[in-house]
Amino acid sequence: MIDREYIHNVLQAGKNPTMEEIKRILQKAKKREKLTHLEVAILLNAHEKEQIKEIYEIAGQIKDEIYGQRVVIFAPLYISNYCVNNCKYCGYRRDNIFPRLKLTQEEIKHQAINLERLGHKRLALEVGESPTETPIEYVLESIKTIYDNSSIRRINVNIAATSVEEYKKLHEIGIGTYILFQETYDRPTFETMHPKSLKGNYDYHLSAFDRAFEAGIEDVGGGVLFGLYKYKNEVLGLIIHNEYLEEKYGVGFHTISVPRLKKAEGMDLKDFPHIITDEQFKRLVTILRLAVPYVGIILSTRESKEIRQELIEHGISQISAGSKTDVGGYHDVEEEEYTPHQFELSDERSVKEIMDDLINHGYIPSFCTACYRKGRVGDRFMELAKGGTIGLICEPNAIMTLTEYLMDYADQKLKDKGLKFVFQHAETIKNQNVKIKLIENINKIIEGERDLFF
Repeated sequence: MIDREYIHNVLQAGKNPTMEEIKRILQKAKKREKLTHLEVAILLNAHEKEQIKEIYEIAGQIKDEIYGQRVVIFAPLYISNYCVNNCKYCGYRRDNIFPRLKLTQEEIKHQAINLERLGHKRLALEVGESPTETPIEYVLESIKTIYDNSSIRRINVNIAATSVEEYKKLHEIGIGTYILFQETYDRPTFETMHPKSLKGNYDYHLSAFDRAFEAGIEDVGGGVLFGLYKYKNEVLGLIIHNEYLEEKYGVGFHTISVPRLKKAEGMDLKDFPHIITDEQFKRLVTILRLAVPYVGIILSTRESKEIRQELIEHGISQISAGSKTDVGGYHDVEEEEYTPHQFELSDERSVKEIMDDLINHGYIPSFCTACYRKGRVGDRFMELAKGGTIGLICEPNAIMTLTEYLMDYADQKLKDKGLKFVFQHAETIKNQNVKIKLIENINKIIEGERDLFF
């Protein structure tokens, strides 16, 4: 699937593009036509300010056409930092000596309730790889605990590559998206970064989504840890992997995550020669939006408020908010005892502050999980997305989940501003039947009804 020499040759062939080449490719991207690997390489090699500016502008137009003003909000929940791997970039690596933690089911219930109190409805469950401490049975029980004891409506799961049998169990319990970062598509780098680790089997890791699809999981999310290897090669790796899944299973990535390497316990950034600049990072995100226009692109709190605000305009469609990357990090009150984090955060704003900023910039924060519960997943979701009709459903649903948040969790100032914003956006819905029903539902939510969706 991933040919290292082929990727290198394509990038070489795409060097020193002309403005005419860039314009031709961008016109193609603007019509959401599939770009060739060479065309992606040419965009990655663009170097003139005018070329880069146009890439940003077209990416922003495409993002707006597909996603409108919606920004999906979620939070990660770390339930264990036991790990048998020794990944050189991770604070939870085996060689780091600190008291390991694994939450009990009662503690997981408490974390879910605390996340719910912040307004969250979507979680990304994060678990270190430890077959003895956190077997699949522990993960399954934890998912059930969250669903049974909170109003969390979608649990996406980020656990280590595993077997078809274990993926079947995740599918049966009702997970949302199965998320697994390849970390790097460069085989030698992958093997160097995972010494003497279960995770160090490149082929087993790369083929995890094949086993997930075989088990019945319909939504998968990929990602790269940018900074481990050359970012241009990694972008092409992601695109090639997505194409492979589309050709074999009829649907590729539901989401792509773009975490950037950050300082973590037991590692020094000076040991990583492929750290990327802010400008390179912004470029790769915008080019991914051009290359895979219908895929949700996720940006975490690893990035600063300023980077996140800029990239929401040019390609990002999902962000985490109020994140904690330590086990059991969502406390009733701030605790002074130190517990290791997987990596450093840059955007430490609260959920309320992020909601306020998004509304101020004209975006609709969305906690929507309707497609998952209505069966609009996998190829059915992509068919609607590529047909241009998913937005007719998603925007009203986003507005209703924002209304719920405002009524249940916002202070009076944010509630007043938000409700004005909600009704203004409802009036812009072009389908009159949908608009009438939406306004009716907004008023029902204000009066106390919950979980209304199209």
